[in-house]
Amino acid sequence: MRDGFYIGPLLIHYYGVLISIGILAATWVALKLARRQGLDEEYIWDMLPWVVIAGIIGARIWHILTPPQSMVDMGLTTQYYLTHPLDAIAIWNGGLGIPGAVIGGVLAAWIFARKRKVSFPMVVDVIAPGLALAQAIGRWGNFVNQELYGMPTSLPWAIFIDPQHRLPEFADQAYYHPLFLYESIANLIICGILLWVTFRFKDRKPGMVFQIYLILYPAVRFFLEFLRLDPSNVRNLNVNQTLMAVIAISSAALLLWRLTRKQDHDQIAGQVNSGEIADIIPDEAVEREPLQDESEPDENNAEGNNRGESAQTD
Repeated sequence: MRDGFYIGPLLIHYYGVLISIGILAATWVALKLARRQGLDEEYIWDMLPWVVIAGIIGARIWHILTPPQSMVDMGLTTQYYLTHPLDAIAIWNGGLGIPGAVIGGVLAAWIFARKRKVSFPMVVDVIAPGLALAQAIGRWGNFVNQELYGMPTSLPWAIFIDPQHRLPEFADQAYYHPLFLYESIANLIICGILLWVTFRFKDRKPGMVFQIYLILYPAVRFFLEFLRLDPSNVRNLNVNQTLMAVIAISSAALLLWRLTRKQDHDQIAGQVNSGEIADIIPDEAVEREPLQDESEPDENNAEGNNRGESAQTD
């Protein structure tokens, strides 16, 4: 399968085209949501290049720090990249990590929001559905490049991998799990869920849509890593799978805590409105007698007060 097409002498990679389409789709969704949230669309356009550049840099750094085992076996280790800077920046040869892309893009969005004095939780809520959509589109680049496939399988939807793209230990196996397809479908579902939450719960706390993304996508990625043949290991630990587990669990715990606090607040507010809150007020505070000098002036001073009344001003 060809990995691109030529425009004159210039080779245009399908992988880059798909990533570009994903970015445009994510921007379109963000613009639509920004309009509904009262966020200036110009803010999205101004933020876009910074988020894209930071996302690409973060994705490349993540790949350099956590290369898959097959590249390590070829000598393309972190140490190699650090001593060969030209190869380190050659993203056209492949090698982008989604965790790094998300970290870099979100960091850029946070800095940009602080600079413009815009609510960062509102910004990431606007970005999150489009981010999932962009990932769903971009994953098809792995299909074009015949990379990041799963274990061998005889299922009807298995994909054929050319011999030159197979791992040496699976050279005699032709059909594999299409991990790119599994993740692409999952991301489309996540995008739909995030959009549903956005439109259904208009009184939600800012940042909750992005928190849900940080639960759903890492959970999907965690389970798909069990099917992956070429994980990114650091000291025999699948760093991507471990990170996804940490993010999903911590995000779920934080979201549960925020929802619990909101329910407690709503319950107290309901008690105040219904008068039930009076039951927790001490009787002494309710039955306190007014002070004598506030409501019952001393009869001995009444005449003096009357004489001095003409000297007071309003």
